[in-house]
Amino acid sequence: IDAIQWTGTPESSAEIYNWVSPHTGISLHNFDHDKSIIIETLEGEHRASINDWIIRGVKGEFYPCKPDIFEATYEKVE
Repeated sequence: IDAIQWTGTPESSAEIYNWVSPHTGISLHNFDHDKSIIIETLEGEHRASINDWIIRGVKGEFYPCKPDIFEATYEKVE
């Protein structure tokens, strides 16, 4: 898989948007004064919070993943 961690900064938001938007829908929202990203996944819209990882799966699908689940599931490959 490929993944990028969303830190909530404008630079991080632009990186995620530029990576995902050519392939699927993505929108930036502000829910209850908490920044989040809504990503269109195979299962519908999913909300990613700051520090979540945005994953591109083996079939090109995108979905968010909480940091603790990401760290327990994946290991970095150079």
